[in-house]
Amino acid sequence: MRQLMLGNAAVACGLYEAGCAVVSSYPGTPSTEITEEAAKYDEIYCEWAPNEKVAMETAFGASLAGKRSFCGMKHVGLNVAADPLFTVSYTGVNAGMVIAVADDAGMHSSQNEQDSRHYARSAKLPMLEPSDSAEGRAFAMRAYEISEAFDCPVLLKMCTRIAHSQSVVETGERTAPPARPYEKNIAKYVMMPGNAIRRHPVVEERMRRLAEFAETSDLNRAEPGQDTAFGLLTSSTCYQYVKEVCGDRYPVLKLGMVWPLPEKKIRAFAASVDSLVVVEELDGFLETFCREIGLECVGKEKFPPLGEYSQNFVAEKLGMPVHSGKALDEPIPPRPPVMCAGCPHRGLFHTLNKLKCTVLGDIGCYTLGAVAPLSAMEMTLCMGASISAIHGFNKAFGAESEHKTVAVIGDSTFMHSGMTGLANIAYNRSNSTVIILDNSITGMTGHQQNPTTGYNIKGDPAGKIDLESLCRAMGFRRVRVVDPYDLAETEKAVKEELAAEEPSVIISRRPCALLKYVKHKAPLKVNTEKCVGCKSCMKIGCPAISIQGGRARVDATLCVGCGVCTQLCKFGAFESTGGEA
Repeated sequence: MRQLMLGNAAVACGLYEAGCAVVSSYPGTPSTEITEEAAKYDEIYCEWAPNEKVAMETAFGASLAGKRSFCGMKHVGLNVAADPLFTVSYTGVNAGMVIAVADDAGMHSSQNEQDSRHYARSAKLPMLEPSDSAEGRAFAMRAYEISEAFDCPVLLKMCTRIAHSQSVVETGERTAPPARPYEKNIAKYVMMPGNAIRRHPVVEERMRRLAEFAETSDLNRAEPGQDTAFGLLTSSTCYQYVKEVCGDRYPVLKLGMVWPLPEKKIRAFAASVDSLVVVEELDGFLETFCREIGLECVGKEKFPPLGEYSQNFVAEKLGMPVHSGKALDEPIPPRPPVMCAGCPHRGLFHTLNKLKCTVLGDIGCYTLGAVAPLSAMEMTLCMGASISAIHGFNKAFGAESEHKTVAVIGDSTFMHSGMTGLANIAYNRSNSTVIILDNSITGMTGHQQNPTTGYNIKGDPAGKIDLESLCRAMGFRRVRVVDPYDLAETEKAVKEELAAEEPSVIISRRPCALLKYVKHKAPLKVNTEKCVGCKSCMKIGCPAISIQGGRARVDATLCVGCGVCTQLCKFGAFESTGGEA
């Protein structure tokens, strides 16, 4: 059946049709929807794991047991899973194992522009890279064949544009292969040094055979052109840009398998054109390979390793006509990201700003606490780093920082990689205050469940971790819960825990305002006779509040009646419209 499909949904379709039995992932834009879509197939067991390392190890366990498995993550998630990744390259697999990694050129929702192709080369594993939804489905299926034929996991590299764009896909029926029997094999699966040293030659021989496979595989194809002045070596989204700009004018070598690379095929293609031009986003991965094998090419001097490309950008760099487009009569005003109206994090960050705290932050929608007018976060590095960093920060500064510095981390991020940092504080005893922002969901990636919510990926009841009990079990005597909508209570808690002479944890608990089950109060309104235009209410940066005609105004379509603004107004200008929204 032909249908229009999101790239991530097409990958999930490919997993289903290939007989995948177990999926374990951690949500991360732009990879999240692969697992969400896979969960719609009852034949596949799907779960959200606490982090990417656990997800990959779970997928490996399922493969070891003889069932085809999958794990998905974004590019920075592969950093977390790198430990098992490099060693599973040595052990190999039993049933097929596919690992999807989604890069984010342009940093639409990421802290860097990492190029995951380097992992394939370093870990000595094959990597496939689809250029549309149809290939997303097809390559997911082919990945299982390659995985089982070459006894290794296969990396499937997505990117934001392929993951989140739609194209036509021809779907088929599910064909689940019989489970492969598990056989005890200590020399293959127990990676102590004596066994691992004998597996390394196996890995090198496998890469040699994969390189031969790349030469003849239809995953890599040369497309003829009318003008051989130059030939274009490309893959993924860049292939689509090149074809849209050039059509059939110039020859194209389109790579679907980006590691190992087909050296002979690339050499032959380069010999057929006057000049070889490499079009690839981010790093010069293909370009470097070409230069290593002695080919002259044009690459990063024309196509820089920064940001996301476009059709017009590629056309400009190739000296092709650039569409001028249509200009708007008036420029669109900038719309910086902002916390939602009623976001439970807003009251906490206002309090931290008011108290002039040094705030070490983490990865989540609460990272927006760094921007004006809240301006309450001074560091964000990676998942879980806020807790580890505050320990080092306070150990270095001592008492000078202990009573004014806090770490903030979301509930899902805490489960992902915050617990070990908290254990470090408990064990090595820095007088640090950690605030867990518990909004009862994984908010930034679109409301996925996590081990603290009590529900699994399908919304069914699941194990629920009690944050208070967990923190106490780690050795924290001072653990308290506050409602961030209550500014006085929140300020009192922060002041008391910062003043304490021992480590402490504050759990700022209030469900995300966008959760469907959350019942909001009626929107507020402004009594213009009481409002003096002091703009105190603007300090919280709520998108529902604006200043018009020198007075505050509430947008009733956005306001959820949280009441944080009423606590800031000294003149009682904010009034309830009554009832529930």
